[in-house]
Amino acid sequence: MGIETNAWRGGPELLTPREMGRADQLAVAAGMTSLNLMEQAGIAVADAARRLVPPGARVAVLCGPGNNGGDGFVAARHLKRASYDVRLYLLGDRAALMGDAREMARRFDGPVRSLDPFQLDSLHLVIDALFGAGLSRPLEGVAAEVIAAVADHGTPVLAVDVPSGLDGETGLPNGPVLRATETVTFFRLKPGHVLLPGRELCGALRVADIGIPSSVLREIGVKTFSNGPAFWGASFPRPASEGHKYSRGHAVAVSGPAHATGAARLGARAALRAGAGLVTVASPLDAVAVNAHHLTCIMLRPFEAPEGLSELLSDERKNAVLLGPGLGVGEATCRLVEAALKSRAGVVLDADAITSFAGDLPRLKAGIAARHHPVVLTPHDGEYARLFGDVTGTRLVRARRAAAESGAVVVLKGADTVVAEPGGRASINANAPPWLATAGSGDVLAGIIAGLIAQGMKPFEAASAAVWLHGAAAADFGPGLIAEDLPERLPAVLAHLIGQLPG
Repeated sequence: MGIETNAWRGGPELLTPREMGRADQLAVAAGMTSLNLMEQAGIAVADAARRLVPPGARVAVLCGPGNNGGDGFVAARHLKRASYDVRLYLLGDRAALMGDAREMARRFDGPVRSLDPFQLDSLHLVIDALFGAGLSRPLEGVAAEVIAAVADHGTPVLAVDVPSGLDGETGLPNGPVLRATETVTFFRLKPGHVLLPGRELCGALRVADIGIPSSVLREIGVKTFSNGPAFWGASFPRPASEGHKYSRGHAVAVSGPAHATGAARLGARAALRAGAGLVTVASPLDAVAVNAHHLTCIMLRPFEAPEGLSELLSDERKNAVLLGPGLGVGEATCRLVEAALKSRAGVVLDADAITSFAGDLPRLKAGIAARHHPVVLTPHDGEYARLFGDVTGTRLVRARRAAAESGAVVVLKGADTVVAEPGGRASINANAPPWLATAGSGDVLAGIIAGLIAQGMKPFEAASAAVWLHGAAAADFGPGLIAEDLPERLPAVLAHLIGQLPG
């Protein structure tokens, strides 16, 4: 997915179809007319079409019976005036159109054909203005036949709001759905634009300003966000000229036994590269030698049993701790986690620290509930199922459910990673390249989270920023990536990021 940033006039908020409808209502209440909103939306669609194909191109505009179709009538009018060969097809009876769509159909001065899948040959572009993001039922009849015909021809598709048949809230198709070359939406993206498979079905995304004031967002109370610097950049930690290593926090990564030490070192190095002033690997006695062999700027502290970890974390300067990578599954890990939860450090639980509580979520919840300091859980789908059981719903729904149930910030990992906090706020990530799916990359992500928490970033923002940095570092490296490459790419990513942040 690519977002045309030069067309993005707003922020990172993601609006459900219902919330977008509310934004329209509030804009009208503030003095805009709904007809003008539709006019601006249609102009934005026409502008996008003009970037895709030159004047004289044969363009089919497929209009539905609602406001999405009204946007299509506006686009068709402007393209016709710009010397395009416009062929407008309407699903349903023109006389049955209502409201603004009826008025925009009246203003269109060309022929209106009935939608027919057999009239779509020899086209340069199809504009899909059949149905918008609020459609909650599968396409059927002529609409489904037309979608199949367009797909068979392979004609480029410009979708209005979302490809017809795609649920704008979930990103899931309702039966047949077009795969768009580009999608133009308005004011703000919707969750379905960034959740998979919706992100891929939308193609390149363009967000158009149609005049809705951003002030409407305060009344809507948005809780879902597109993950990126526009969301968390204001709270991102930047080294101060008068700062020193102790002011940048001290992260601890807890090592597994001698045969499984690499994962903790990956997390530790990531925490250091993410900006933590000091990082220590806490090592069981049998792993001290192998860890010492590999560590230089990262410190090493031996410990024995949960009591030893408790003693180490009693130094409150050690303000973030990562447990899980390579730790082993079982009661011993549960006890280490419980020792960490009794400390004042921010706690990041990954991998074995999650699986060790499989079937016993109440035990983990009790430890989280007893503290007043941040906890972040970073499960992938398998770990999520082992801890929370219920795997129904989108990644956004499941992450929110887990955060509310556990009392922790939850990072539900995947190609569309979702970060959710117990209060309901959530961010959806879209920058992870496919080569990030490699052994050890999750250990690095957990380490970045710990490193940002150590620097004082709040857990939800820290987890969201870490997920984005993780994806950016992988994209910067490219194919062939292995986990050890990720921390070494962070300096370049951070330098670019900090250079772009205000202040």
